[in-house]
Amino acid sequence: MAKSVKKKRANGITFKMVMIILISVSIVLILTTIKIYLSNQIYYESKKVNKIEREVSALKAEKVLLQQNIEALKFKNRVSDTIFIIDNTDR
Repeated sequence: MAKSVKKKRANGITFKMVMIILISVSIVLILTTIKIYLSNQIYYESKKVNKIEREVSALKAEKVLLQQNIEALKFKNRVSDTIFIIDNTDR
């Protein structure tokens, strides 16, 4: 009777396993680097947007103040004009 001879598998790390591990690690590093870069870009863009939003809100508040000043000057001009006209007709 012939005995079947089994091939023994090498008990260790093969070159193929090392290459798969290195490729996997490099893919993970590339993906994390891309994620970090994109996160940083989003952060800096959001800082710019927040700065512009603050400027816009400050300009809107200044516009309201200027409109109030214009209304006050218009009122003063109309009232002083009518008083001046009334004073001229009395004499």
